Amino acid sequence: MTPAPEFSRPCRVAEIGSGGRRHDIAATPDERDALAARFGLLALDELAASLDVRREAAGIRVAGSVTARGSQPCVATADPVPFLIAESLTLLFTESLPDGSEIELSDADFDVEPLVGDSLDLGEIAAQAFGLALDPYPRAATPAPGVISEAEAR
Repeated sequence: MTPAPEFSRPCRVAEIGSGGRRHDIAATPDERDALAARFGLLALDELAASLDVRREAAGIRVAGSVTARGSQPCVATADPVPFLIAESLTLLFTESLPDGSEIELSDADFDVEPLVGDSLDLGEIAAQAFGLALDPYPRAATPAPGVISEAEAR
């Protein structure tokens, strides 16, 4: 059984029209604490998203932006490394994916995801976009004790 998302904002597919609708969502303090634990952060002070959701012939398009502020541990020292994220996203949810194991997309294209069930979880979409935008190897400005730079090693 899959655990419930920490930041859940369901949007029923049946209620999505072609005109679209803007969803402005923000994580509560408890949701931010749970997401900080999920992503191994020291703090998640803010997580918000502004998403436009609309039905198209190809499926349901979700486009907008995710913003976040907080800190994560330095990979060398575990000191706090602040982050400020402003990430745009565009996804197309479709009931049928193209046949074949590979889909070739250009840089201008967007991600295509399967539409599963009768709702989209906009909170989880925002959380995943946020997680992908985090620096996987954050480094503090101060050097780790005993570690020298490449220039110093010469």
